[in-house]
Amino acid sequence: MSLASGLLVYALIWGIVFFMVLPVGVRTAEEAGEALEPGHAESAPVKPRLWLKAGATSLIAAALWGVFYVVHKYDLLGFDDFVGR
Repeated sequence: MSLASGLLVYALIWGIVFFMVLPVGVRTAEEAGEALEPGHAESAPVKPRLWLKAGATSLIAAALWGVFYVVHKYDLLGFDDFVGR
């Protein structure tokens, strides 16, 4: 696997994991007991903590990429394993 391929796979894993992590711990103003500010949607999170979620996503994506790399390098799974020939 080339460097470009590895980075692309990591970026894809990162994006998927980020969208999975985004809703974790989100509280609306009503749930947090705070007043809703004018112009904000009722569903808008009070403190989205995006930097924390991006950091957690990076760690999770690195671990998943490591699993992908080992499976790819040692050819543990192939197309024939899923086709059933």
